[in-house]
Amino acid sequence: MIEYQIPYGKSSLKFKVPDNVQSELILPIDIKGVSDPIKEIIHALSHPIGKVTLDDFRGVNSVAIAVNDKTRPVPNEKVLLPLLDRLISLGIPKKAIRFFIATGSHPLVSKDEFNQFLPEKLLEEYKVVCHDCHDHRNLIYLGETSRGTPVWINKDYYNSDLRIGTGLIEPHQFQGFSGGVKSVAVGLAGWETINRNHALMVEKKAQLGLYKENPARQDVEDIGRLCDVHFVLNLIINGRREIVYALAGDPIEVMRKGIPLSQEINQVKVNEPYDIVIASPGGYPKDINLYQSQKSLAHASLITRKGGTVILVAACSEGTGSRSYEAFVTGMKSHEEVVVRFKQEGFRLGAHKAFQIARDAQKVHILLLSMMPKEKVIKLLLTPVKSISEALAMTIGEDNKDLRLAIMPHASSTIPLLKK
Repeated sequence: MIEYQIPYGKSSLKFKVPDNVQSELILPIDIKGVSDPIKEIIHALSHPIGKVTLDDFRGVNSVAIAVNDKTRPVPNEKVLLPLLDRLISLGIPKKAIRFFIATGSHPLVSKDEFNQFLPEKLLEEYKVVCHDCHDHRNLIYLGETSRGTPVWINKDYYNSDLRIGTGLIEPHQFQGFSGGVKSVAVGLAGWETINRNHALMVEKKAQLGLYKENPARQDVEDIGRLCDVHFVLNLIINGRREIVYALAGDPIEVMRKGIPLSQEINQVKVNEPYDIVIASPGGYPKDINLYQSQKSLAHASLITRKGGTVILVAACSEGTGSRSYEAFVTGMKSHEEVVVRFKQEGFRLGAHKAFQIARDAQKVHILLLSMMPKEKVIKLLLTPVKSISEALAMTIGEDNKDLRLAIMPHASSTIPLLKK
């Protein structure tokens, strides 16, 4: 038996695979983080990419900074405090700086939860606002993108003199890559904007790892231009969530330089599909709910043979993370029925998550190991398991000498490339 370990919530799970099963790890490149993360951030801020620099905004009256919510593993203490020091050195008073939690269409974050992902010092000295995509009173309309997306953005953010975005550059299942203006263009957008942009995910080139030709991602860039995001500070992290690269400056130029660096770490070549793939989003917060964990299912399905099995190992401590997703699936009898209904009714946020899961479930079997009640998982048309061992017992037969199995401990951050 060969023993493996895979992230699960805030800990990890160990399991064994029989010797006669061909098993292997599919992992991003194990690259070390920088020895001094703060120094790396300061260097990025002092050497911005593109023609924009924070010095251009010396002494402005208001600064708005978009930060990711609790579903993203951004090491904010290392990122935001050096950024604040830089802004203050430019003669900008603390009271002029505000932080906007970029929830997008995710559930709102209560003030009691702010300290889960933001430094205490920041919370004590600066104003922090949680964006609400449904609050039209605090949205401003900026026009339409070239693809017809109506752009509604947080009004207070847009009306600030200096508009900054922060976050990670990493693989995204239909945007190609996160990063750049995305924390603003999606994270601080109105529901109509997010819904129309995400509807582009059904187009052929809205794929993992594609950027220039990706309609959903280029729509995000159009939104960012209308928002006039001045400056971004982005990170590329490794599997241990250590900072490998920090990039700052013009949003487009940061993406152009950052994407090849992300690909260098996260792209993994795979010879042929596997019979079984055991996939984890990477632990908390990436597996905080099923809404987020679905991304790793999509990535794992790319290298699973038709009729094979994906064992999704995701704690989902906060359930599905989407009431609209649950409501859409409730009463459905099959994944085929979900797909048909979704196509008949048209794109709708929440329902799109049911469609994404159903689309993969028509090709592969899905077993889910989570903290969600068994009855709830069944209602979601998924098969619950109590352990990885149980899942393997269900999928590995007696004659398993030619069976191929892959383990993806950080599936959400891995771009698997099939050679065939």
